[in-house]
Amino acid sequence: MAEITTPIPLCTSAGRLNPAAVGWTRRPLHTANLRGWGRTKRWEYWGLVTPSAIVGLTISSLDYAGLMSVYVLDRRTGTERTHTALAPFARGVELPDRCGVGVARGRAGGLSLTFANSAGGTRLEVEGPGVTLSADVGASRQSLGVVVPWSQRHFQYTVKDVGRPVSGLLRLDGDDGLTFGAGDGSFAVLDHGRGRWPYSVTWNWAAGYGRVAGRSIGLQLGGTWTDGTGSTENGLFVDGHLHKIHEDLTWTFDRGDWMAPWHIDGPRVGVTFAPFHERAETTNYGVIASEVHQCFGVFTGWVIDDGHQRVPVDGIVGWAEEARNRW
Repeated sequence: MAEITTPIPLCTSAGRLNPAAVGWTRRPLHTANLRGWGRTKRWEYWGLVTPSAIVGLTISSLDYAGLMSVYVLDRRTGTERTHTALAPFARGVELPDRCGVGVARGRAGGLSLTFANSAGGTRLEVEGPGVTLSADVGASRQSLGVVVPWSQRHFQYTVKDVGRPVSGLLRLDGDDGLTFGAGDGSFAVLDHGRGRWPYSVTWNWAAGYGRVAGRSIGLQLGGTWTDGTGSTENGLFVDGHLHKIHEDLTWTFDRGDWMAPWHIDGPRVGVTFAPFHERAETTNYGVIASEVHQCFGVFTGWVIDDGHQRVPVDGIVGWAEEARNRW
């Protein structure tokens, strides 16, 4: 799979996949000029990891519906809260065609989420029942963009941006608020997605970040949904520089015990993930349904970089998940 280095449209004028768009990037270069209705999916997901809380924020448009979500795990107490809202025909949802450009907004069912991009980074503003968040995410250095081609009709463009610095204030039930910043190890992860999907899909995703032996290490690993397509969303970030991993990976975990260690392996990857908390969510709105098991925990192991050096990932924090969607 080739590296793309110049701006390119995702689709042809007929709305099919542009063959020249299939590849990967170190910074967002695709314009998601999607057309049509019914199988088109657009979303922005931000995951924030701080010493006191883990936060997940979603604005999505599935054409016939918009789905917003706010998740908070209070790491001090182990308690969690989730608020979701459905917007018929995605009314109140705005999602730009370029990653890192413009403003994403979603409002429905008592939730208000705004992700405003600028040259200096992204401003996150969230209001929901008992939850208020204001955060500033620092500018991206290198990210992993990938186009996954199931067919000319079904394809996905994803950008995974791991380990961006973040600072802000999180209030829960009107308390004094939890402040956080890059100096305390807080970080943010972006999942930007645009594409046309089959109705039923399963994916695995792992992301983590931390400092190991004096270097900043970001980990981005995926599987199942990309297998056999020739594209992967696997990469290692060392001090902000992307090392692309092209091979499919093997994921081994126990669906009967999600808190048991996960193993992710490949020719350049030997990683174990030890969970400390499981987030389990089931959503069923009829035609839209999902089952997600997202575990938060700590990674150990190694990844081989582009210089054939083994890079340890011991102690970085993040998540590993399996999501089964009918949408």
